[in-house]
Amino acid sequence: MRVVIPFDANEPKSRLAPVLDRSERREFAEAMLQDVAAAVREAGRTPEVLTTGPIAVDAAITIDERALTPLVNDAIDAGTPLAVVMADLALATPSTLRQLFGADGDVVVAPGRAAGTNALVVRDPAFRVDYHGASFSDHLHQAREVGASVREFDSFRLSTDVDDPADLLEVLVHGDGAATRWLREAGFRVEMEGGEPRPVR
Repeated sequence: MRVVIPFDANEPKSRLAPVLDRSERREFAEAMLQDVAAAVREAGRTPEVLTTGPIAVDAAITIDERALTPLVNDAIDAGTPLAVVMADLALATPSTLRQLFGADGDVVVAPGRAAGTNALVVRDPAFRVDYHGASFSDHLHQAREVGASVREFDSFRLSTDVDDPADLLEVLVHGDGAATRWLREAGFRVEMEGGEPRPVR
């Protein structure tokens, strides 16, 4: 199974701008990518990063400036079973990824919050991805349209992607990799505000 990790090297994690400047966003995004690539390796697979530009990561790198949807669909066309794991899944663990890669189904979809798709396994070359909008339900529908067996893979660690400042809380509380270390070294911590935990700097 080929395992690809898409990464936007041009303007990563722009929604974290309220708490991180541009260079910090790049460093933090690369730390999360390192965590995901390491988890893939420890799960017994070889990570391949599909990036829009040069990056520093311990993985095979393919530079391709196309958008995510055509990029992944071309990879599916190659005919080899394919797994797509997003680069901002800082809480992904080898155990969770082994379960994902081994799950039954022509198409296995791990949902993210806000109706997205955070990870995907495709064993049917007729399947096509579309990462715009509510991609999780779209991918379930597309799998059924082409007659592929489909399975929803429900996982807290794969559903937790990091897009907004509030998401940093999960990395600080549940993470133990490069991304968590980066946040702590940058001065982030968890404090109670109004009776609820918040990531603060």
